[in-house]
Amino acid sequence: MIFGALLAGGVGSRMNIESMPKQFLPLGSKPVFVHTLQKFQMVSRFDAIYVGVHKDWLDFARESAAEASLGSVPVHIVAGGEDRNGTIMSIIAGIEERYGAVDDAVIVTHDSVRPFVKVSTIEANISALADCDACDTVIPATDTIVESDKGLFIDSIPERRRMFQGQTPQSFRIGALKEVYGRLSEDDRRILTDACKMFVMANRPVKLVEGDVTNIKLTTVMDYKVAQAMLESGAE
Repeated sequence: MIFGALLAGGVGSRMNIESMPKQFLPLGSKPVFVHTLQKFQMVSRFDAIYVGVHKDWLDFARESAAEASLGSVPVHIVAGGEDRNGTIMSIIAGIEERYGAVDDAVIVTHDSVRPFVKVSTIEANISALADCDACDTVIPATDTIVESDKGLFIDSIPERRRMFQGQTPQSFRIGALKEVYGRLSEDDRRILTDACKMFVMANRPVKLVEGDVTNIKLTTVMDYKVAQAMLESGAE
């Protein structure tokens, strides 16, 4: 089985907008997360799509998703966790409650605030798990990366040809993801915000999937303005 998992549990503090989290802000005629959801609904290989949201926004998310639903892939809105990985685990719990043991199943996790993800990128993530347990969507780094421990002086400058910028989707075999997550200490769980890093720390291979520069993440007000301009130009 194959499941989509949209992560929409954050509060969007870096956007500095008090009225609502950034994933629920209007982008054109619908909330940001609905644009993302509709991209996932175009992938017929999904058995179901889950959206993990903050408990205070469950009703809003359900109503918005129902109004904008596309296709026949079921969509389930569930309460997210305290952080990114907690939301993924909450979604997995919801999947297991409805479908039973799904350790061999694929879960495609994606930031709900990346509404311009390409359907081909989602498909590539699913295909990548034919011979591995984890994959990460990346693009080559175009700027020189400077490493500094304290942010005062340069410690090193890695070779740019070896550097990539991580995006999402990140996709996993559910059983493998539960295994590496279960091995983490509580301290590690608080520190680690990237599920693929859990695999790297466990010396488990993570396959790279080619992303796209248009797959931007809406983090700041400027990102939001760029997304509005992209939508108006027909980038979606």
